[in-house]
Amino acid sequence: MSAQAPATAPPRRGELDALRVLVVLGLVFFHAALVFATEGDYYVQNTETTEAITILAGCAVVWAMPVLFLVAGLGARYSVSRRGAGRFARERLVRLGVPLVFTMVVLNPLPQWLRLRAADPEYHESYWRFLPRYFTVHLDLADFPFFVDGEHFESGHLWFVLLLLAFCLLLAPVAERLAAGGDRAAEIVARRPALLLLPVLPLALINVPLGMEENYAAWHHWAYLVFFLYGFALAGDERIRAVMRRLARPLGLAGVVLFAACSPGFMTLDDPFTDRTPLALVTRALFSAAGWCLVVAILGLLDRPRAPAGPVMRYLGVAALPVYVLHQPVVVALAYGVVGWSAPIVVEYAVIVAGSLVVIFALYEGLVRRTRLTRFLFGMRTAPTNALSP
Repeated sequence: MSAQAPATAPPRRGELDALRVLVVLGLVFFHAALVFATEGDYYVQNTETTEAITILAGCAVVWAMPVLFLVAGLGARYSVSRRGAGRFARERLVRLGVPLVFTMVVLNPLPQWLRLRAADPEYHESYWRFLPRYFTVHLDLADFPFFVDGEHFESGHLWFVLLLLAFCLLLAPVAERLAAGGDRAAEIVARRPALLLLPVLPLALINVPLGMEENYAAWHHWAYLVFFLYGFALAGDERIRAVMRRLARPLGLAGVVLFAACSPGFMTLDDPFTDRTPLALVTRALFSAAGWCLVVAILGLLDRPRAPAGPVMRYLGVAALPVYVLHQPVVVALAYGVVGWSAPIVVEYAVIVAGSLVVIFALYEGLVRRTRLTRFLFGMRTAPTNALSP
């Protein structure tokens, strides 16, 4: 597939839209669960916690965010094909940059303020007095792309959007050459399917020496570039898709075994993410290999003929980015009001999840998608507001 505009657009892959929706909605369940985790430093922590959350979270982080970056890379390939590299870069700068800035300025101060209130019952500073401290920032040009930093300022859950924007802008100048190289690589991998495992090497070379980062869903943030570039260069090629379909089951089994092999390191080490002990280094290498195998297996297993997406899936597909933008401030705000209850964990968790979903979609349906301005601020295309319009 050339980077030049094709004569006809490729058919939309409904399984990728469904996977993206699954991960985004799953983040509501995931972040609500972190309220009850024994480890970590989520904004609001319940007094009663359970270690089961840590185990379940590990089963999600090994594949979920890598899948989002890979699907985003595939979408970037189609976008470059339609628009050309220059228009692609401008479009991504608006569609990702605007909600990024809007969220960091308008929405992200709330979770940070609630963190302070939850951690210290004696903290009574008003939200408006806290805001100047939130916006007290400095620049760290060495920490690309997280240039802006401060004691309370953060990109928060928008780290995904910030990284994706950076990857897209880095990609644009070399998009055509990378697409051509991907075509040649696809031909080679089709003849030697074992080469599909080759990306494990750069993933391990990033995660093992540099360490993994809890703030970025357990992977080192540059490891996501591997998934993004694979999505751009190879994942849409029919020859690669055929290899992934053929190897999906053995790679899925390998991924499960490799992830299980990580358990001794994650369960016994004080800090398996950054320790330099032999066990920590091996654990991170196994995690890298497990993540790659599971992502490829998931894509291969889901790549089957299916009926066109129904109206609900089309609605959720369009809502994915606004839901992602809204979900964490809403989850944190509801959790702040729930954790003081004298109720079982399962009850508190169910209330946070159900309440968050109701509030998120009420905001989306009643506010975000209703005006050109709010659609623009949340990265949506300006379009009619028919309830089920894509």
